[in-house]
Amino acid sequence: MKLLIRHIFLLFLLFNCSLIKAQNNFFLKNEVSKKIDFEFVSNLIIIPVEINGVTLSFVLDTGVSKPILFNLTERDSLDLKNTKTFFLHGLGGDGKLKALKSGSNRIKIGDAVAVNKDLYVVYDNAINFTPRLGVLVHGIIGHDVFKDFVVEINYSSQFIRLYKPKVFKPKASAKWKTVPIDIYKKKPYIDALVTINTGQKSVKLLIDTGSSDALWLFENEKKGLIPDKDLFFLDYLGKGLSGSVYGKRSKVNTFKLNDFILDNVNVAYPDTMSVDLTRVYKGRSGSLGGDVLKRFNLFFDYNSQKLHLKKNSLYRDPFTYNNSGIVLEYNGTRFVKEQIRIPRKERYNSNDTNSSAVQIDFSVDYRIALKPIYEIVELRKSSNAFASGLRVGDILISINGKEVYNYKLPEVNAVFHGKTGKNVRLKVERNGEEMIYKFKLDNAFKKIEPSNN
Repeated sequence: MKLLIRHIFLLFLLFNCSLIKAQNNFFLKNEVSKKIDFEFVSNLIIIPVEINGVTLSFVLDTGVSKPILFNLTERDSLDLKNTKTFFLHGLGGDGKLKALKSGSNRIKIGDAVAVNKDLYVVYDNAINFTPRLGVLVHGIIGHDVFKDFVVEINYSSQFIRLYKPKVFKPKASAKWKTVPIDIYKKKPYIDALVTINTGQKSVKLLIDTGSSDALWLFENEKKGLIPDKDLFFLDYLGKGLSGSVYGKRSKVNTFKLNDFILDNVNVAYPDTMSVDLTRVYKGRSGSLGGDVLKRFNLFFDYNSQKLHLKKNSLYRDPFTYNNSGIVLEYNGTRFVKEQIRIPRKERYNSNDTNSSAVQIDFSVDYRIALKPIYEIVELRKSSNAFASGLRVGDILISINGKEVYNYKLPEVNAVFHGKTGKNVRLKVERNGEEMIYKFKLDNAFKKIEPSNN
């Protein structure tokens, strides 16, 4: 009798463990796949994610092993439960980051649902990607999605599709290539080749859809992973979980992945203060980011450790740099008086007494509206923009005579990525006073060290 009870108890434990594991996974109940449209901003994929019934915006990031929430104003707005203090590690010079670990959460992406999920919540106002992107972002999610599905990323049509792994069949077309990937500590790595000067180097890269850049390489003189001494400049590289990241920007002659070869690819070398190499996967040389990945349509198959890819319409787009040296950030809203044209209709009779027509006239009026504020938060001191007199903290009012608040932040940044020599005219506000500055977009590689101005 005791033996029977013991067997029943063990079966009960195994059943509950299987149930908890199943609840912890994402699943599609009635469909074999689900398409989800995404917003593509600054080479990043932003998808809607429902947390405990509240729809938020998340960056789909293969470089993170756990879902992380930030940019929240009220702790109980998502009905977070079972919280305890935890520490996260990420790029940036400030080391680990304090967070709250919350359990038993329900997450829904399209029709894919998971319950009993852990979330990590950061209440540090400095960890907020919204200002740099100009669109609202509440968090990042990666491995939890990729481990349970084959994930198609169609950059050219801006959608992802989640496939049940058992029903997924790779594309048969010769245009599609398949490369192996390694999954280590819940993150994908891939082998590639880069040519720096005349030497070709083998590199193992983290596939990082959460990076806007093309390539990051860890500087290593022994491996030949160093920028050309005449082709680099010092710059702000971005913001990681642990703070701002600075380093060198340069070019590699070629980047080769399977049969695909890209020329003159942008590369960044983060400084040693921004990367804790003791925590880096052994053999890793850097990261493969969105500015390369967007040139392909992809199928990530973590279970089979394969990546299927083919080139898309973005493949031949040039790799450009911000030739202004200006980094803008969304900094809230302000009331703006703007001119509008109001149509005014007047009916009149023509010579034909049986017909009439409507004449539309326009009158000018004004309205007060809330518009975005864009502030200069980083400014390369070696740039023509800095030499013209622009400074960090200036509020941008207009660009080339057009009110900047009518543009989205990526549209403004596109002007700064223009060709060397292009004239730019900015009106800014500083300490309540409006000023105009003119400069030419320069070649960032002309000056390696910043000036002493």
